[in-house]
Amino acid sequence: MSDSDLLGILESFSRARVLVFGDVMLDRFIYGSVERMSPEAPVPVMSIERSSDLPGGAANVARNVAGLGGHAVLIGVVGADEAADRLRERLAEVPSLEAQLVVDTGRPTTLKTRFIGERQQILRTDVESREALSDSVITAVLAQFRAALAETDIVVLSDYAKGVLCDGVVAEAIAAARAAGRQILVDPKSRSFLKYKGTTVLTPNRHELQGACGHECSTDEQVVAGAREILSQGICNTLVVTRGKDGMSIVRDDGTATHMKTQASEVYEVTGAGDTAVAALAVGLAGGADIGEAVHLANTAAGIVVGKFGIATVTAGEIVAQLDDAHASRMRFALNAVQGLVHRWRQLGLRVAFTNGCFDLLHPGHISLLNQAKQTADRLVVGLNSDLSVRRLKGPGRPVQSAMARAMVLMSLKAVDAVVIFEEDTPRQLIAALEPDVLVKGADYTVESVVGADMVLARGGKVVLADLVPSQSTTNTIQRIAGVGKA
Repeated sequence: MSDSDLLGILESFSRARVLVFGDVMLDRFIYGSVERMSPEAPVPVMSIERSSDLPGGAANVARNVAGLGGHAVLIGVVGADEAADRLRERLAEVPSLEAQLVVDTGRPTTLKTRFIGERQQILRTDVESREALSDSVITAVLAQFRAALAETDIVVLSDYAKGVLCDGVVAEAIAAARAAGRQILVDPKSRSFLKYKGTTVLTPNRHELQGACGHECSTDEQVVAGAREILSQGICNTLVVTRGKDGMSIVRDDGTATHMKTQASEVYEVTGAGDTAVAALAVGLAGGADIGEAVHLANTAAGIVVGKFGIATVTAGEIVAQLDDAHASRMRFALNAVQGLVHRWRQLGLRVAFTNGCFDLLHPGHISLLNQAKQTADRLVVGLNSDLSVRRLKGPGRPVQSAMARAMVLMSLKAVDAVVIFEEDTPRQLIAALEPDVLVKGADYTVESVVGADMVLARGGKVVLADLVPSQSTTNTIQRIAGVGKA
């Protein structure tokens, strides 16, 4: 399997609809500094500076699905408390994540609080209940699960052993998902995997597999032996075993096994890496990848997230960059990729602006144009003339920089959200394909002379003429450089 094949799968992430069901929680981080030990006991004294709350457990899986570009439906149980309110607030901030949380007044929302001093975790405290759900809550949560199945492509059961995914609930959820023809991924915490019987893919880590099979699972051979014991019980079709620094292993019910080495270059934080891997695996399978391709993507995503501090997410763009910089950049700047971005932005209710040019040697006039263009809408797409197009427009000595180099420079600017390279002399076909809400050009044009203005205005959009910065021109800059060289 080549990275170019995986890059094609990444384009389908925006179409993936993932149903995540399990133990939701709030991860609270309290940051500070430690400069002395307590005189009262041999413990550090921490001066608190700030705090941060993030969705955790199954909620973090859903957050990662949305971060990768998919649509997540999250079903879980919370208490009637401050932690539940805060969790809802944080989930509401995540685009493409629909949270359906059932309230159980008899239990607290799971809250994990980590105290971090100088990037070092000093203490963790947990507020939780591991009791099974009441019958009324089980009825409510399963009703929501069944209703959501029709609108989703794949199911993730995220079990953190907090009581939501008790044996009866898991059995009902798996039966309903199988009846609906959905693939089922389970991230297990139960010592016995029998409760997950009927699953498509089980994703234990090495320690969880050891607990389930009863023997050491350190080497490739031991992992395969342990996985085959689980498969022989008919629990699932495939095991994907996450093994930390040793990567991931795929063991299938046909007896075949594949091992993938870790993709991480530096490890800062492993908390939440399993959630990222499960989310990427689910989005990949929902997008049409086979299990090997999906695990490759999951392994890459996990390798990226452990290089970040705190419980982080990974974007499809970061995976693209990790897989193959040159190929990824070409795909990133292609029309179909940018159309996908624009479609997703519109689903979120965002307005899109467009401007274009050669942008051969970036100068203050260009920066001013781009900043003014970004101020007209929520997102800015820049149309960039290809090398052949620039040559036809500017002459045989241009461009000075290749289209890929110019595109990468533009993408480094805060104002620019996407770049699309086009081959024509004018961006008319590009404007027709992208249908921007706002079209921006310099004030040396008139509205009537701006290419594509008629199409944008006809759709109810607007044309904006940006103020120019005097005496700024790529051609003049090149001529001055040439003059210095001759001198």
